[in-house]
Amino acid sequence: MTFLRHLRAGALMLLALTVLTGLLYPFAVTGAARALPGQADGSRVTHDGRVVGSSLLGQEVGPEWFAARPSATDHDGATSGGSNLGMTQPDQRAAVAERHEALTRANPDATGPVPADALTMSGSGLDPHISPAYARWQVARVARARGLDEGRVRALVEQHVEHPALGFLGQDRVNTVELNLALADLAKG
Repeated sequence: MTFLRHLRAGALMLLALTVLTGLLYPFAVTGAARALPGQADGSRVTHDGRVVGSSLLGQEVGPEWFAARPSATDHDGATSGGSNLGMTQPDQRAAVAERHEALTRANPDATGPVPADALTMSGSGLDPHISPAYARWQVARVARARGLDEGRVRALVEQHVEHPALGFLGQDRVNTVELNLALADLAKG
C-alpha cells in the first residue's frame, strides 16, 4: 500500500511539474517576451524596410564607416569569444602594437592618442559599442572617405552618444550600428 501511495505521489508530482515547467512557464516567458517585441526578436535594426543587423552585435565594416572594437572572431555571432590573452602576454602586446600601427596608418588625420578600446577586444568579440573618444577619433577618416563635412559627421557622433543608465550605471558609449545607419542617411540627404 505504501509503495502505491508513493508511486501515485511521484506520478502526480511528475504531471504537475511537467505542466508547470513544460507548458505554463514557457507560455509565461513567451508572453512576457511579446511585451518587449524588439528585444525578443534579437533587437533587430531595420533600414529602408529591411533588417540590416542587431543593435547588440558589432559588424565588420570598411573605412567609410565607424568601426566597432576589434573582434577575435570577426564579429561572427556563431563563434563569439575573446582571445583570452592577458596584457602581460607577448602575443597580446604584439597584437595591440600591430593594431595601433594599422589604425594610425588608416586614420592619418586623427588627433590625439589611439583610444584604448580601439586596440583591445571586448569580452564577447561582438560588442557594437565604442567610447565617444574612439568615435570622435574616427571622424576625419569617415568624413574624408564619404566626402562629407567633418563638422556634420562630428555632430552626428555627438547625437549618438548614449549616457549611463540612471546617470551612473556604466559609461558614455556610442552604438556603431545605429551611428552607421544615421551616417548612411546623412550621406543620402
